[in-house]
Amino acid sequence: MRVMIVDDSAVVRGMVTRWLEEAGFIIAAIAVDGGQALRKLADTSVDVCLLDIEMPVMSGLEALPKLLAAKPDLRVIMASTLTERGAEVTLRALDLGAADYIAKPSANKLGGADLYRKDLIEKVRHLGARAARPAPPQAAPRPTLAPPSSDPAGPIEAVVVASSTGGPPALRRFIAGLGADWTSPILIAQHMPPGFTRTLAQMLDPISHLTAREAQNGEPIVPGVIYVAPGDYHMTVRAAGGGGPSIHLDQGPEVNYCRPSADPLFESAARFWKGRVLGVVLTGMGRDGRDGAAVLAKVGGTIIAQDEATSVVWGMPGAVANAGLAEAVLPLDQIGPYIASRARSVA
Repeated sequence: MRVMIVDDSAVVRGMVTRWLEEAGFIIAAIAVDGGQALRKLADTSVDVCLLDIEMPVMSGLEALPKLLAAKPDLRVIMASTLTERGAEVTLRALDLGAADYIAKPSANKLGGADLYRKDLIEKVRHLGARAARPAPPQAAPRPTLAPPSSDPAGPIEAVVVASSTGGPPALRRFIAGLGADWTSPILIAQHMPPGFTRTLAQMLDPISHLTAREAQNGEPIVPGVIYVAPGDYHMTVRAAGGGGPSIHLDQGPEVNYCRPSADPLFESAARFWKGRVLGVVLTGMGRDGRDGAAVLAKVGGTIIAQDEATSVVWGMPGAVANAGLAEAVLPLDQIGPYIASRARSVA
């Protein structure tokens, strides 16, 4: 697997080069800015590019669309800072076609370097494996559908969503696909650090008539709202004093190496709404959401998984599909309309 490192810091270039070579990757090219990266990409075979956002001459955000135009199958990981501006630029980059991002540890948090190294190697390995696959055939595969429940539990009172790598752009398209009549609350566990989830909610808000916001502990869950789990907090559903659903946030142990994790969200939603909740598992690495989906399916809830062809990484939805838990395995742009149609049929 061949990697290009683009960063104006000699220290970062040297450190990342050493880490990736020790993990068995080939460093195909190293560049100090976006312009140099474009020139090197023209005569170098590259599978994955680690692209810093803040660089002189040509920034990562400027270079990204040019790199993808030169090599459409290039998998780009944006290297971002854990700041509000870093979150905004990173989410813009994901909309422009970056496959994923990685948050740089701050200079005063030496312990963060080990986590950064582990996260980086995992992302490069998964995205590089995806880039190395042959291109899918021109004809899209038919969606996989399981027979809908012959005894639907009733109207869909809420939707819970799991997403990770490639999730922000996928969430935008999924929400847009629900249509103008959708009112049931949507609860999202997207794997992101603190600060990024607030920016994600702000970017989702204009997508539809629904109001999107970062969830607050104890607030009631009401129709017409999209609740995004805050970074570094699990989000679950609990009964409020009057018996209605409310948001509960906690910093319990990571689940599937994640916080927020989709499994606690799905499991708590299953306990509260029983079969009247629908789960959606979108693109992402790992298997977060699989165990929660099993709990949800056991009480009669419905699970929809994104298909492999439209996923950046088919880890999470693949785990659900391979476990036989999904009523439907669909291309991304079909998920929203399918759910809206299903909701109308049981209303």
